[in-house]
Amino acid sequence: MTAVDPTAIEAGHKEARRARWFARLGAADRWFQVLGLAWLTPLIKAAAGDNPRAQMRDVWRLLGVPLLAIAGFLALWAALAPQVQTSLGAIPGPGQVWTEAVGLHEDAVRTAEKKARFEEQVALRNERLVEQGRADEVKEIAFTGSPSYYDQIGTSIMTVFFGFLVASAVAIPLGIMAGLSATANAALNPLIQIFKPVSPLAWLPIVTMVVSAVSAAEGGLFAKSFLVSAITVTLCSLWPTLINTALGVAQVDRDLVNVSKVLKMSPRAKITKLVLPSALPLIFTGLRLSLGVGWMVLIAAEMLAQNPGLGKFVWDEFQNGSSSSLARIIVAVLTIGIIGFLLDRVMFALQSLFTYAPNR
Repeated sequence: MTAVDPTAIEAGHKEARRARWFARLGAADRWFQVLGLAWLTPLIKAAAGDNPRAQMRDVWRLLGVPLLAIAGFLALWAALAPQVQTSLGAIPGPGQVWTEAVGLHEDAVRTAEKKARFEEQVALRNERLVEQGRADEVKEIAFTGSPSYYDQIGTSIMTVFFGFLVASAVAIPLGIMAGLSATANAALNPLIQIFKPVSPLAWLPIVTMVVSAVSAAEGGLFAKSFLVSAITVTLCSLWPTLINTALGVAQVDRDLVNVSKVLKMSPRAKITKLVLPSALPLIFTGLRLSLGVGWMVLIAAEMLAQNPGLGKFVWDEFQNGSSSSLARIIVAVLTIGIIGFLLDRVMFALQSLFTYAPNR
């Protein structure tokens, strides 16, 4: 009769639990990478005792080196900024920029409180009119105060997503056509080569005149300024998605295409079940590029056309010429960069949900 060693059984259970825990950590690592938190995985592994020295080297590479680079950049900025004199004074350092960022936040909070009080007063006024039997005098009155910094950020993000979605709705079908048909590709290629390099500053006057002519009357579903910015974004951002979609569709495995012919799949089934799943990695690469291009184009369009948004904020501060204008412009520049990074992370997260290629 063989004796069972309880210690060995417990060690086996412990090892199994450890393996399951590391498997879950491996699954979570995928999302850590999407969120830019890849350094959490080696940190957790080091805390669990899995080769701490090697894991801490990874933490240093993924977290320590970027933080050190940022600290070095801030130190260099703080040292060199006072040496550069402009018409508005010396270039502001990190401390001054942070002070202005806090001031913009406080201004936005005060503006939100004013708007809330105004809307409350309008609602009370309308209630009194209804109680007095004067319902015909009830009307909605819009808040006419200046938009806050956060309002302008929201306007820019809404505009870029609208233009990007329209561009995607146009570019993906055209890209599929170009990838599946040599004739369609030959027809679209000259147009792509001609219009892809066109600057948004060249499109903007044309778009402005067309929008003004088509929507001559006020009170439409969208404001003219919104349409001008969004259409300019669409015209400049659809090309990366179109080109990458066509490339992805053209690279679908020929054996799979032959199988679809043998199975006599309908064109719709062929596209949805064969072409799109195979081409999705490249399509998402095009979408990420298009969203980045659209964000850059939008800021330029808002500055030139004086349309509401972050671009207009930068231009207004430049024209204002006050002692705090330069610091506020730098706040806006950093905001634009951070939002651009976050937009790319959003697209990367969507790509991770819908594609399974090892190299995304």
